[in-house]
Amino acid sequence: MTTPSLRHRFHRSVLREYDIRGVVGETLGEDDARAIGRAFGSVVAKAGGTSVCVGRDGRLSSPDLEAALVEGLAATGLEVRRIGVGPTPMLYFAVNHTAASAGIMVTGSHNPPDHNGFKMLLAQRPFYGRDITLLGRVAAAGAFLTGEGRVRDVPVFPDYVERLRADWDGGTRALTVVWDAGNGAAGAVMAALAGRLPGHHILLNGAIDGTFPAHHPDPTDPETLVQLQRTVLEQAADLGIAFDGDGDRLGVVDGRGRILWGDHILPILAEPVLAAHPGAPIIADVKASQSLFDQIKRLGGRPVMGRTGHSLIKARMAELKAPLAGEMSGHIFFADRYYGYDDGLYAAVRLLGVIAGWPEGETLADRYDIMPHPLNTPELRFPCPDDQKFDIVQAVKARLVEEGAIINDVDGVRVTTPKGWWLLRASNTQAVLVGRCEAATQAGLDDLRAELARRLREAGATMPAFG
Repeated sequence: MTTPSLRHRFHRSVLREYDIRGVVGETLGEDDARAIGRAFGSVVAKAGGTSVCVGRDGRLSSPDLEAALVEGLAATGLEVRRIGVGPTPMLYFAVNHTAASAGIMVTGSHNPPDHNGFKMLLAQRPFYGRDITLLGRVAAAGAFLTGEGRVRDVPVFPDYVERLRADWDGGTRALTVVWDAGNGAAGAVMAALAGRLPGHHILLNGAIDGTFPAHHPDPTDPETLVQLQRTVLEQAADLGIAFDGDGDRLGVVDGRGRILWGDHILPILAEPVLAAHPGAPIIADVKASQSLFDQIKRLGGRPVMGRTGHSLIKARMAELKAPLAGEMSGHIFFADRYYGYDDGLYAAVRLLGVIAGWPEGETLADRYDIMPHPLNTPELRFPCPDDQKFDIVQAVKARLVEEGAIINDVDGVRVTTPKGWWLLRASNTQAVLVGRCEAATQAGLDDLRAELARRLREAGATMPAFG
């Protein structure tokens, strides 16, 4: 049923590739949340769904946005199951645990405190890309279904914590672990979970506080890990674990305070998974180190390079029936004994179990020491208008193809050379281009950066100087 009086247009910046995001009071507000509820609820109902779980993070704007969202969902005739405050993976768990038709999480993830947004899934699959574009069309037309829905509270916190704990497989070996929730939505679950695991656990910033008073909750930013690193060293801990604002990503530091990125963590987790599933595909995003893909192959797995983006990884994982996947950003996805979505808390349990199962005296720092450590740049992100970024990548790719370069074009272009590799891709969520380079030597790395800059100039773009 079309309801012209309810037609709604979103700010052009909020409907993203993987989710919906905006600045509260500027590009995103309660009217938008209500319209998202009506549009998403209509899509769910038209697909035959009858129920939707709703969760929220601890941001100051989340209660009001959640209330408006619930109002919009109920207006389409659905049963709305409110699970309360918690990490995004708890919402994913609730959809599976309660056999709901869909789920939607109010969360700003790792973004600044004045940002917020929504992550969705429909029938246990990620809702992204064209699905989100459809919401915009439904809202603009006022093409909302109407009905008398039902709203009820369905707390799943105890069941979620128990489900996380249930896959602990490290025996009774006592590790000393420092945990840092960064005042994000994972705080309460982190505390409950740590209290049920063996070992000695030191908890940092567990109080959920949408102002993030301790530090910004983004474990891909080394500055946000300084407190964790210091505490690990002071407490002589085995390792430290940090979570992002909504708990679907984790960061790790070893007992010497060194940061392990996603492509360090994934091969450690893959070893027991591949022992149970020999020859299985293991997916990592296109930004990951070549050493990761080489290690997966040595462990008897089939390395698969995938597109960056949690929704894209989840979809590819389901397609290939991969038991494990991961991204440089710290999204880790387990389908081995779990549901196939990204859950930083679950990944932490599995990581701790692996480490606790190593021979007595072997540490994460020992493993880090023997890992390959090629030289690489961080993500090189530089502004590029949305209407130009994909064309620039295509222009670079066309020239490389003409020259017979060795490329992987699953997500932008990743170019393999005798010195290493470099990557150029367009961000799906921002008006930026993203580059990365990796080589065995500093001279090689410098040459690859120069090559990336030259290719961009040839396509009419400029890469700024990075330190």
